[in-house]
Amino acid sequence: MMDMEAMVGFVGAGTMAFAIASGLVKADNVHRGNVMGSAPSDKNLIQFKNAGMQTTHCNESVLRSCSVIFLTIKPNILPTVLGEIYSLVTPEHLLISVAAGITVQTLEKLLPAGTRVLRTMPNLACQVQEGTMVFCRGSHATEQDASHLQRLMSGCSLCEETPEAFINIHSGLSGSGVAYAYMFAEALADGGVKMGMPYHLSLRLAGQTLVGAGKMMLETGEHPAKLKGDVRTPGGTTIHAIHELERGNLRSTVMNAVEAATNQARNMGKS
Repeated sequence: MMDMEAMVGFVGAGTMAFAIASGLVKADNVHRGNVMGSAPSDKNLIQFKNAGMQTTHCNESVLRSCSVIFLTIKPNILPTVLGEIYSLVTPEHLLISVAAGITVQTLEKLLPAGTRVLRTMPNLACQVQEGTMVFCRGSHATEQDASHLQRLMSGCSLCEETPEAFINIHSGLSGSGVAYAYMFAEALADGGVKMGMPYHLSLRLAGQTLVGAGKMMLETGEHPAKLKGDVRTPGGTTIHAIHELERGNLRSTVMNAVEAATNQARNMGKS
């Protein structure tokens, strides 16, 4: 259990910011009234307001009110925003960047010397307390800072410290991976409809199938190939379906998708 009185800020109040913020609140790690989000327009703040969180149009207000701050802004505007808040960053602040592709080295160049920085990549499932997050430390962040983030994310996300090189890979694997899963769920549901099942029932079954499969992997620790083998029987329905998936190059296509998304995250950092 975290200190419920701690203030947690979000510079940027888009979809990912709200996913993390609502996950923290649902996990009882932060009180909803102690979350503050900033954005230029009310459009991006409405979710925060409706959830009982504090909102502001002023990034500086977040710096003055919060010591733990998520930088949930797009990579292309990050330098501008960090320039605006530069003079307000103090040694008491822990800045947690969610900007895709932006390296720790770049972050530290754009911030005052000695700033404690963590670079992270979460995914949207934090909102339903089933997220994934990997992170690495900047040169001034401490082991206590890393532990603080892991405690903060406990209850809403698997949170692992990794080498920085893994963060772009996580973008391709899990950050973007939820979209691949949604596409697969949609295809499963459409298959059910094709065979005569009502759409809403088919969609619910598809979603629960993905939840159950993921939980089996995590809780049993078994390799996916072994779990697949447990379902597959000689001459049965599953092996016939797997044959079709193999003919469609499912595994190769998914691996190519992870590669493409990872390379794009790397390119975003370079630009």
